[in-house]
Amino acid sequence: MKTAIVTGVLGGIGKESALHLCRAGYIVVGMDVIDGDDLSFFEGYDFTYIKGDLSSSESRDALVDLASKKGKIAALVNVAGVAPKVRRDILEMTEESYDFVMGINTKGTLFLTQAVANEMLKRKSGGSIVNISSCSAYTSSTSRGEYCISKAGVSMITKLFADRLASEGITVNEICPGIIATGMTAPVKEKYDKLIADGLVPLGRWGNPEDIAKAVVALCDGTFGYTTGQSFILDGGMHIRKL
Repeated sequence: MKTAIVTGVLGGIGKESALHLCRAGYIVVGMDVIDGDDLSFFEGYDFTYIKGDLSSSESRDALVDLASKKGKIAALVNVAGVAPKVRRDILEMTEESYDFVMGINTKGTLFLTQAVANEMLKRKSGGSIVNISSCSAYTSSTSRGEYCISKAGVSMITKLFADRLASEGITVNEICPGIIATGMTAPVKEKYDKLIADGLVPLGRWGNPEDIAKAVVALCDGTFGYTTGQSFILDGGMHIRKL
């Protein structure tokens, strides 16, 4: 049996990705920062939950250790991410906010990827790593600069590991979601409703976590086995430049 690790597993994209991987036959080990009192949506699947903070080396080590005991780690899906607690103009961004966002989104993703990659190399069995980045990796939002910087960092993490691991049969790709209906975007729903209505997204709707989860499975199961270091933009066409 193949084991997949999913971080941010109790959020919208993380939960949906884990469920899709379970349905595809993976053993899934998921981590999030909350207690996980209600895991009923995973009933009937081979799913194990561990509470942990991605920015903590102890949590990352515990996650990899648990997953490796379940079997060969065939996939890592780095979903966990945070937005600034308070949106501030880039001229007023604080070091505390920067450290908080970067510690999870970039440092945590980097060092968990490193740990899982080394475990995959030890088993000499290849694998797939999928990073959930964001359209914010290449789109300026001056009221949450630390988030944009953190996701641009994830894009480079993807390229670096793709380059290093290609010869070992491990693919590393990223998905850049656009405006997705999750807990993170709920506070700005009214803003994005209006922007979408005004034509920001050519497909004319919010994305949903399932849109991303389907791509996650395809990148994990070998459907795109000849692709590595690639960014898959899933944003309803928002990236299209128009005159």
